[in-house]
Amino acid sequence: MSDSSRTLPPEALDEWAQALRERFGLGEEDLPIALILDLARDVANGVARPAAPFSAFAAGLVAGRAGGSPDQVRAAVGEVVEMALAWSERRQD
Repeated sequence: MSDSSRTLPPEALDEWAQALRERFGLGEEDLPIALILDLARDVANGVARPAAPFSAFAAGLVAGRAGGSPDQVRAAVGEVVEMALAWSERRQD
């Protein structure tokens, strides 16, 4: 499989997100695409690229254990992003 065949255009990402919502009974607010992509970007840039999906999973796990509301998801993601930014700064010192 070539790299280009593994890259989703934006509309395909929307279609995939909708398929996930339908399959798992999630609402629009339950799957905040931009928030998750921002987390992945910040972790990839601040820690390492392979840390991005692992960190997104961890944020989801933390949010789920806290109750899983949209506010709890945002809080968990915010904490992971803060950690990634601090990690990056620590490595630069």
